[in-house]
Amino acid sequence: MIQTLTITRPDDWHLHLRDGAMLEGILPETARDFGRAIVMPNLVPPVVTAKDAAAYRARIMAAMPAGAGFVPLMTLYLTETTDAEDVAAAHASGLITAVKLYPAGATTNSDSGVANFDRVQGVLERMAEIGLPLCVHGEVTDPSVDIFDREAVFIDRVLDPLRRRVPELRVVMEHITTADGVAYVMAHDERLGATITTHHLIINRNDLLVGGIKPHYYCLPIAKREEHRVALVAAATSGDKRFFLGTDSAPHTDPNKESACGCAGVFSATNTMSCLAHVFENASALDKLEGFTSLHGPAFYGLAPNTDKITLTKHADAQAFPDKIKTGAGDVTVFNPGFPLHWTTTPPTFRS
Repeated sequence: MIQTLTITRPDDWHLHLRDGAMLEGILPETARDFGRAIVMPNLVPPVVTAKDAAAYRARIMAAMPAGAGFVPLMTLYLTETTDAEDVAAAHASGLITAVKLYPAGATTNSDSGVANFDRVQGVLERMAEIGLPLCVHGEVTDPSVDIFDREAVFIDRVLDPLRRRVPELRVVMEHITTADGVAYVMAHDERLGATITTHHLIINRNDLLVGGIKPHYYCLPIAKREEHRVALVAAATSGDKRFFLGTDSAPHTDPNKESACGCAGVFSATNTMSCLAHVFENASALDKLEGFTSLHGPAFYGLAPNTDKITLTKHADAQAFPDKIKTGAGDVTVFNPGFPLHWTTTPPTFRS
């Protein structure tokens, strides 16, 4: 029996689109299902100023599929020399929706990030004044801290002190991966939110490492123990408005993933909604899928939900998705959830 579910068109509150030929190749994969996305600024060089953001947005719009109703929500990359007034002006003009904090060296293209948090205090205070959210990659880079503990240590050493210094600042803990992250969000008010990725709801560290290293499951923050994945599923399916979808879909070409020092990132834009329908159905929480994908994120950012809808259809037989997306930069492998996908999406009629 075919089952259908119609929901408000979803948004992606954490997305990597890259640039150039890669942007042109993978943008249609997000624009198909999603109405908006927070676009990450960690290009080389990074998107640091309002001028950078305007130029990057123009390149995204130039690569947009004809008639697509997708809106990129731009961000600035926080550095120790970021100009608070440039940030405020970019926000006032409607150009940017958030600022991104990368601890220096934490992940892909994060070398220009923050090492001394005292040097960004003025920017954070200005952001709190104007209601501009800070999106945080929540891992310490201290080499003495085990990679599987870096999120929990970041909460204690960096995030909680930062939020105490600037209590009015709205903060998104991006791509949380631990029960510690879930508990921290649930212990605080709605000035704190968290995104959860598709892949962290599905894979644990055994999936990454048992039976051989799976380079296309390697991401940062790295997948954790099964108990943490279970906590993430419970949070995502709870209906709690502080948790919302941020895929962290991050394309790299296959040679850059399948190498002696493979890049961190999972590309899931193509099949995210199908994967999520499976996860939420297994949790007996299909009625919570719309909130997680389509309503909670806009509410946190002070935006209205999308006005159009998408329909998810469950088929008796497993449905085929492409293994790879071909781009001018090279092939990009699509996330394999490790189980058959029976749900497909019928995108909305694109707005002109």
